[in-house]
Amino acid sequence: MESATAFRASQISISPNWTVRSLPQLEFGSGYLLANAGVQKMQSSSSMKFGSQKAYPLCKRDSDIKASMPRDSGAPIAPLQLESPVGQFLWEMLVSDPHLVPAAVDQQLQQMQTYRHADQKKGPSASPAELVLYRRIGQLRAKERKQALEEILYALVVLKFMDENVPLIPAIASSLEANNNSRVDVWPNEDDKLERLHSPEVRDMIHNHLTLLLGYRYDASASKVVDISKLRIGQAYYASVMYGYFLKRVDRRYQLEKGMNNKLQERLTEKRRSSSSSRKAMSNNGPGIPASSLWAGSGCFAGTTRCKLSRYVMSFDAETVQGYASIRSEEAIDIVEKHREALFGIPADGNCFVDGSIQISLGGVKRLVLEALTFGSFLRDVESYVDSRCHLLTNWIDWLID
Repeated sequence: MESATAFRASQISISPNWTVRSLPQLEFGSGYLLANAGVQKMQSSSSMKFGSQKAYPLCKRDSDIKASMPRDSGAPIAPLQLESPVGQFLWEMLVSDPHLVPAAVDQQLQQMQTYRHADQKKGPSASPAELVLYRRIGQLRAKERKQALEEILYALVVLKFMDENVPLIPAIASSLEANNNSRVDVWPNEDDKLERLHSPEVRDMIHNHLTLLLGYRYDASASKVVDISKLRIGQAYYASVMYGYFLKRVDRRYQLEKGMNNKLQERLTEKRRSSSSSRKAMSNNGPGIPASSLWAGSGCFAGTTRCKLSRYVMSFDAETVQGYASIRSEEAIDIVEKHREALFGIPADGNCFVDGSIQISLGGVKRLVLEALTFGSFLRDVESYVDSRCHLLTNWIDWLID
């Protein structure tokens, strides 16, 4: 019961503190985003359509990171603009030759690892003043390396969205300017594409998440417009990114255990069939092998081949849930905060921010939440990819459960 309560609190929480490192602790219930929001009538409007879909050549790599979505010239491909030399190089490549990005990332990671090893081997015999200088130079290089890693993660996440022909939502401020401070959600409807990117089990969890945020009839009310606080919807977006990251990690373990369970059940069935054919002979020689000794299962899969992901997660204890709900690297945490800041204009520390309301339809809110969930899922993929190519990411906490 304690583990179920812990998961429930993790699943339906939002943090007012942007520096939190795991799924936050401010509870919300069904229709959280609609509480105290002004609802307006709206007339149906056509979705904005992007240009013709011209496929780029695919780059078959171990990471399975490809790109096939062209962009209009001058249109930003993501809210956050990359600043480091590595980031700007990858940004230009995303616009012009996205199929070359995986190879460029591999090359950059290899160079960064080489330079880091070279810095670690340096042990200059110098005066104390020179040692201070070397130490300062090392700190600056580490800062530059961290920023480059953050922007590599972001570029790969953007690339995965491009690969699925799903454009990222532009900055809210630019949407307001383009529409004379009226509705901001003049985006193409990509809900079906975003949902299909997740496994069927995860989609069930996503629908529960949307119900908690928007209420039980969010699809029937998709055309309604609400005045909603930027801070409030920014919090929901941030928490949804982390929840998508959490679901990706949990689903990976779930699918692995599910596959192992299916194999073991098949072996058990074959054993039972062979045992039934020789039951008489076995009865003469003594009792047969009990089914429980062949395989008894574990946790949610004990004695059965079916177990929903939600029930599987409910079987976790509180510590395991907290571990899976924590983003593993500092670079991934920082890039989520920077992306949220670029999208909503909310500083990471919350200082010097004057909140205001925006007009958005419930369908637009759903699109934001689905994008956030997918962003978190993609972030976990690219984080694993980068960490497998080089061990440069800074793990802020060591959870040995992945």
